[in-house]
Formats: sequence, C-alpha cells, structure tokens
Amino acid sequence: METPSGKWAGDENFPVASKLIARPLRPHVMAYYAFARAIDDIADHPELSPDDKVARLDAFGRALTDPEADDPALATAHRLRQSLTATGVPAQHGLDLVTAFKQDAVKGRYDGWDDLLGYCRYSASPVGRFLLDLHGEDRALWPYSDALCDLLQVLNHLQDCQTDYLTLDRVYLPEPWLAEQGEAVTALARDHASAGVRRVIDRCLDGVETLLPRAEALPRHLADARLALESAAIVALARALTGRLRRQDPLAVRVELGKPMKLAVAARGALGTLLARRFAPASTPDRPREEPRA
Repeated sequence: METPSGKWAGDENFPVASKLIARPLRPHVMAYYAFARAIDDIADHPELSPDDKVARLDAFGRALTDPEADDPALATAHRLRQSLTATGVPAQHGLDLVTAFKQDAVKGRYDGWDDLLGYCRYSASPVGRFLLDLHGEDRALWPYSDALCDLLQVLNHLQDCQTDYLTLDRVYLPEPWLAEQGEAVTALARDHASAGVRRVIDRCLDGVETLLPRAEALPRHLADARLALESAAIVALARALTGRLRRQDPLAVRVELGKPMKLAVAARGALGTLLARRFAPASTPDRPREEPRA
C-alpha cells in the first residue's frame, strides 16, 4: 500500500521533532510525520495512476479513524490512530493531509494566491494545528501557526518548482501569473529562470512576506517554552530561505541553506526568543487581522 521514497525527517528543510520538543511528545510527532510522509509519497509516486493514488489515500484515511482496521499495509495510519487516541488530538489533522494529497493526485495547476493557500490549508496548516493541540496550546493561535506552515509550504514549492513540473507535471506557481508574463509552464524546464518566471517567483515571495509578520508573532504567544523556541528557529530559517530564494535561481541551482547555516540561523532565532521570554512571559493572543492578498 505504501510507496516509500526513502526520504525521511533528516531530509526536510525544517526540523522535525527536534530536541527542543519535549521528549515524551517526540514519538507522537514522529508518528504524525511518518503518516504524512507515507501519504505524500503515494501522491508523488510517478508510476501510480490518479485513481490508484486516491484509492490508497482513502484507505489511509479510513484506517486513521476505524479502530477495527487492521490491514498491516496501513501500519503507519494505525500507529498515528493509536497516538491520537493516547493524546486526545483530533484525527482531523491527519484527514486534512489526506484531502491535500488526494488533490495532488488529480490537480496539477493553480489559478492564483488564494487557490494556492486553499491547498496549503490542507497540506500545511494541519501540521501546526497538530503540534499546538499536542502541546495543549490555545486554538486562538491557529492563524499564527497557519501562516508559518503555509509560507513554509510555498517556499518548498519554489525550491522544487522545476522538479515538480518535470517529474509530476505539477505546477504550484499560479498559471495565470505565468501567462501575464508571457510564459507557459514549459518555461520551468529551462536551465535558468527567464525574467518572466523570475517575476512570478518574486510575486510568490511577496506573498510569503505578507505571512511572515503573523508567523513571527507565534513564538511569543506560545505557553510551552520549548515549542516557542522550536517555532522561533523555524521562523528564522524561513526568513533566511526567503532571502536566498530572492537572490538565487531555483531553476539553475538547488536553493537551500547548508547545514552549518541552518544550525546558526536556527540557534539565533531560538536564542532571541529565549531572551525575550526571560523578560516577558507568553502573551494572550489577539485575533489577528486579515493579511493583504498577494
């Protein structure tokens, strides 16, 4: 049932269940990650038909909620179901991921920023919501974590824009934005970004930067100090990667932060929040204002 790609937590852009997360919670984070990794690999498998992908993903969704399900091919879903039962975290955070990857199986083009964020609502936002619920945080913080997770997803799309097109015929850069620049999606197959594609990438980064202020507010509102440090490190990494994508061409090179830079940037982000929390306790979140659309 699973189609493992070999990719694991250490291959991700951002930390997964790092040592900043309390030790008792790390196995639950990894159970959620393993489930997400398994269904993402199904959605991204180049040899499966859309119908086959959707059928497999539906099976994972059923196994996540059915305590009588015992198919060993769905062991990753069973482990997450057991984790959710033990922690009281809703299964919806896993089911939303299934919805996103079923969309990936059948949809390969996006019409604009709202369409792209609509996808992120199911592919990215549930990750932050899961972590907040696991830590017993106030759900009023969901909009802040949504902003962080959604912008991370867009950054990943920009990093992989050529690979996604060539291997999966999937393009997250809004197609009308490309058309406005006189470009078709085939421009993503070139060995460098044209001026038009570069403007579309920058427009996506403009959207990321509208989300960053809300994301940066998350750490100071979190009650759990360790989760606040983890979030601050991730925000710092996201800002650094945004800057690098402004300067480098993701069609010409793999745009990423090297391990030493990741460690340095994450440490600075966590340290800044540690010092801030020493002088000011976590604050009660206000309802965030609607962000302007890119």
